[in-house]
Amino acid sequence: MALGWGILATGGIAHAFTKDLLVAGLTVAAVGSRTQESAERFARPYGIPNAHGSYEALVADPSVDIVYVATPHPQHAAAATLALEAGKHVLVEKPFTLNAPEAQAVRDLAAARGLLVMEAMWTRYLPHMVRIREILREGTLGELRMVTATHAQSAPTDPTHRLNDLALGGGALLDLGVYPVSFAWDICGRPEAISATARLGETGADTDVVAVMTHAGGLISTSISSSRGMGLNSGHILGTAARIDIDNFWLAPTTFRVTATDGTELERFHTEIEGRGMQLQALAAERVIAEGTGAPEELPVDESVEIMATLDEIRRQIGLAYPGDA
Repeated sequence: MALGWGILATGGIAHAFTKDLLVAGLTVAAVGSRTQESAERFARPYGIPNAHGSYEALVADPSVDIVYVATPHPQHAAAATLALEAGKHVLVEKPFTLNAPEAQAVRDLAAARGLLVMEAMWTRYLPHMVRIREILREGTLGELRMVTATHAQSAPTDPTHRLNDLALGGGALLDLGVYPVSFAWDICGRPEAISATARLGETGADTDVVAVMTHAGGLISTSISSSRGMGLNSGHILGTAARIDIDNFWLAPTTFRVTATDGTELERFHTEIEGRGMQLQALAAERVIAEGTGAPEELPVDESVEIMATLDEIRRQIGLAYPGDA
């Protein structure tokens, strides 16, 4: 049976996700916004049959089986809780919540209700990342030594912009840096030690962040994020036998090369994908629900909670606090 998706909030990321749902032939049953006008304006070009002027009305809609939460970070936990309490499965836009205590509460509520909740870290589901995990399991790179990834964008400096407003969870780390931090977790596992430094902007939100993490066996990862300059945005995995170089833009559908230590190219990966690729996480969610497996192997909710704890520790070290922190 086809699941009905409900889109909670109507910002830019909600448009991108909805387009990809339709590309994949999935069912978008309803949209909810804070006003009826906004919901109807969003619904019209996509042919969404039900438009609701409140989030409460959206989660109460019987045609909705799973809710995609696309609010700013500080509202993620409340929106996810609202949907879970209404008996809906939930896909929450990254970062999963504002902090680890919120993430734990959302995870525990979903478990108590027997519902799926997962973080919309879409990069985990892209073909190049699937293949990279296969290569790592095959041992092609030898012993892993270092992993690095950058996500740097030239964002607006307007203090009211969501990337600069602390009340909206602003800052490079939670909006941009969550990608390389999640990448480090994906490749290296749980960090055993974290050392972070940052530059804070005029509003107190972080604009440039570097986190160096040490993982099991001494493996080192470096996660770099910035909202004040466009970076190359590549990713690299270095091993004793070979390396992987993921091309710009590493966190979106892209190419990569596997190169042996003697310079021999072992593999060049390229794939074509329809749409932006955000539909792959939605398909994974539907598969998990249909099979009753509880969590996607690409990113279990327990790992999303631990990633939030890593982000909390980075924030502690750089002196970044939000009004909504517990």
